[in-house]
Amino acid sequence: MASRINTNFTLIPNQKLRRSNRQTSCCSKTLGSGFQPISTFGNFKALPLEIFQIILKYLSVKDISMLSMVSKTVSQHIINYISTSSGSKRLLLQDFHNLELPDRRQDSAMLEHYRSLGLLFKRCTLLLPTKERLKYIHKILTEVSCFKFNGCAAPMQCLGLTCYGMFLQTLTAGWDELECHRVYNFLCELTNLCRKMQMAVCSKPGSARKLELRIRLFCRNVLLDHWTHRSDSAFWLTRILKPWPMVNQARLLYIIFGPISPQDGQVVWQKMIEEPTDEFSLKGLADAIKLLYDASTKEWTADDVISLVDELSVVPREWLLENNARLLMLSGNNICFTFMASKAVNGRTIELARLIVFLALVCEKELYCMDWTVKMMQKVCKVFSTPMERNNFLQNVANAFACVIMEMLQSIMSGDRDEDDRSFLNLFHLVHAQANFHKEVLYLTMNTSLSA
Repeated sequence: MASRINTNFTLIPNQKLRRSNRQTSCCSKTLGSGFQPISTFGNFKALPLEIFQIILKYLSVKDISMLSMVSKTVSQHIINYISTSSGSKRLLLQDFHNLELPDRRQDSAMLEHYRSLGLLFKRCTLLLPTKERLKYIHKILTEVSCFKFNGCAAPMQCLGLTCYGMFLQTLTAGWDELECHRVYNFLCELTNLCRKMQMAVCSKPGSARKLELRIRLFCRNVLLDHWTHRSDSAFWLTRILKPWPMVNQARLLYIIFGPISPQDGQVVWQKMIEEPTDEFSLKGLADAIKLLYDASTKEWTADDVISLVDELSVVPREWLLENNARLLMLSGNNICFTFMASKAVNGRTIELARLIVFLALVCEKELYCMDWTVKMMQKVCKVFSTPMERNNFLQNVANAFACVIMEMLQSIMSGDRDEDDRSFLNLFHLVHAQANFHKEVLYLTMNTSLSA
């Protein structure tokens, strides 16, 4: 009996389990083939597309960018929204000339908008191959005339290329070099940039001023000025320069970074030839040279950069030596010494001695420490292999001071004086430079002999 009770008891749960299975099976059959898994579009699936796009109108560009990462389907719907006339009108702001707010606040707001837009496009097109991404983005941005190479009638008063550069920088940040190569090639094909550069560097300097200005603005505002890491800036500058021979590299460097007129922004070719210039006019060139020299890449050796500096100093004709000296000082100690050591090794000691004179003159004018020039000369002396070569160089330095002073004095005595007496003032500075230079040499000599 106990055995019968146990058997009956154990059969009851089995019957319930079977009943439960049948009910589950029935429910599944009731749902039938119409049952589907939850869509990747989530709760938005219940919304008509028009309502979804209305919702997007109330979101900021940053919020839309975050939403695009929810799923591939959501991202595709956002891409479709961008392609609509209302979406592109809202996202592609084109108020590049109405810059009326003080402190350039409107500039900052516009740049921030295009930084966010670049991030949105980066996320939306994440799954596309690079070539397809670029084609799609170009298709959208082609509506903005100020993003084109010759698209704006007043490029100096336009923020368009700067916004385009901010957009591209955000879009391509983190891409590997191969992809960035493709971006540069795509832009060159799109704008015919290489052909335009060829026309500029093969023409007489200043004969194609508008083209030079367009090249400068496109290269600076779109390709170079927005990067925070120097290695990125060096990469893009290398893409611009490396396809060309050295003489054309120097011309391009001057077009992109050389001094410009404050009135119309056009390149001033005669500035380095006719009169001593200021640091501001040379800072862009010096920074570009340092960028290439410091670049951790095999594409630029120290000899390449020094050759480029040497070539630059005769663009469009030989510079005043004072301007050359000022550029070397702004380029930093390493570049300055390497440049001078190159002249010493190649036996160009007379040129080197005159350069020492003008380095001293720049130190005197700018109130720099004169012992910098003396220590640089002392360092260069170690490059010479024999005492005779070193003594010959030092004799050339002394002679160079005397020759340059006489040249300036003869120019003044012949009546070749400026209205503001700049020639006389230059001679005044040079005489003081010579005195301070020799004073530092005496200090160095006496301190060395006493310490010995």
